[in-house]
Amino acid sequence: MRSDSMKKGLEKAPHRSLFKAMGYTNEQIRRPMIGIANAANDIVPGHIELNKIVKAVREGILMAGGTPFEFGVIGICDGIAMNHDGMKYSLPSREVIADAIECQCMGHPFDGIVFVPNCDKIVPGMLMVSARLNVPSIFISGGPMLAGQDCGVKTDLVKGMFEGVGKVKAGKMTMAELDDMEDWACSGAGCCAGMFTANSMNCITETIGMGLPGNGTVPAAYGERVRLAKNAGMQILELVKKNIRPRDIMTAKSFLNALTIDMAFGGSTNTALHLPAVAYEAGVKLDLKLFDEVSKKTRYICSLSPGGKHFMEDLYFAGGISALLKVLADNKRLNLNCLTVTGKSLGENIKNARVKNPEVIRSWDNAYRNEGGMAVLYGNLATGGSVVKQSAVAPEMMKHTGPAKVFNSEGEATKGILGGKVKAGDIVVVRYEGPKGGPGMQEMLSLTAAVAGMAIKDVALITDGRFSGGTRGASIGHICPEAADGGTIGIVKNGDIIEIDIPNRKLNVKLSPKEIAKRKKAWKKPAAKITSGYLSRYAKMVSASNLGAVFLRDE
Repeated sequence: MRSDSMKKGLEKAPHRSLFKAMGYTNEQIRRPMIGIANAANDIVPGHIELNKIVKAVREGILMAGGTPFEFGVIGICDGIAMNHDGMKYSLPSREVIADAIECQCMGHPFDGIVFVPNCDKIVPGMLMVSARLNVPSIFISGGPMLAGQDCGVKTDLVKGMFEGVGKVKAGKMTMAELDDMEDWACSGAGCCAGMFTANSMNCITETIGMGLPGNGTVPAAYGERVRLAKNAGMQILELVKKNIRPRDIMTAKSFLNALTIDMAFGGSTNTALHLPAVAYEAGVKLDLKLFDEVSKKTRYICSLSPGGKHFMEDLYFAGGISALLKVLADNKRLNLNCLTVTGKSLGENIKNARVKNPEVIRSWDNAYRNEGGMAVLYGNLATGGSVVKQSAVAPEMMKHTGPAKVFNSEGEATKGILGGKVKAGDIVVVRYEGPKGGPGMQEMLSLTAAVAGMAIKDVALITDGRFSGGTRGASIGHICPEAADGGTIGIVKNGDIIEIDIPNRKLNVKLSPKEIAKRKKAWKKPAAKITSGYLSRYAKMVSASNLGAVFLRDE
């Protein structure tokens, strides 16, 4: 066993003494040692009840004959971190999570690891380190929040609260109405109720084979989630026994499956950052162009908030991810022989799945759209690519040309929109918010929600930062190269005409090559916004967004 290096033989007598100081018996020390990466905390709704999940995992490990060892992992709530300096730390926390778990699991060589995440950056951070360590591993998330209520109508954090701010500003809702909704929009524990980043990544974790069937959709409030956690605790011992490792599961073919389901349910554009980062650790190349290739071959058949009217609980009752995968499999869009943590193939896992609500999970021939949820745009504004959740873009905005309204930070743009500086037809440009320029690549949910809530017509947003999984509308992010790297977005001026053509995958500013070269020659890189602490180091080490904003190895 891997743990023998810290517990077996004459030289490890002092080590065993330390285990006994904590109350472990000889029998417990002899058994397979299973680490539990527990991201529970008291400030993230998706994580506040993870201790309940971990308790069930421990019971499962004990039932299967292992010895559990729990350790803590940090986690940031993107909703609470939104539109202040805390958001600068959200994406960078992914790297901290991966590195810290690596330290813990190399300093204490466990035989297997159970990862217990739920929210946005915690899931990909854990997937990254599981691939890096390549120790038998399994994931069990905390599950989605049940939808909230507003006057008897289902809602969530984005459609309710974030867009409500814009409605109040535009006089379409009273402050008293928003105060009332504040009590009910978020129903309780769990990650937010729509197909935002957390739920996108938890569903992808199930699809890619690292979580048991149900991992993505069983609600946090249900007893089934606790039973699933016990099963995960038992199953890790099987993975240890059979020596099934993450890189046996996370292969090039399984990443294609992940991209396919991402396009089928219109997941968060943040997956274009996280999947390449996880693939990088797994030794698989996942080019941004592949996202677009898969999207063009995949139909959008499951429309959840923010782009649609359904919520995660509706997908759960419709048959969950297994049922959605079955539709894709029946239409020859999946690699069914990929190994999963069940010890069986993906095809075996879903063979008995069925769609229980054909409105929530539509048939291939009754798709919402004949392309997937994401599109990758290129042009003189984004020679390295940019991404948009096209499934959440209104048909009339799929092609749009308008004047630039330029802001040099997310804060400036928020004040500009709420202050009435943005008019119908404008294209809002938010720059110096990329991985290096931000630093940390802030989400722009407050901007997009303000535009939606204020109902400003025909407005598009483009940024070298990123958008929340809860974003809807013509919102194009991840523009690469970013402004801080000398990208064209950094030399755009107010009034420049920008052309967005999502069907043809184009994003251009109508300037001649000569004018672009002239402006770039005159451009001067602004001083770093942060010069000390982790974010200062992060800005110096992080790669471009089209590479997943990872720390590249020296190769």
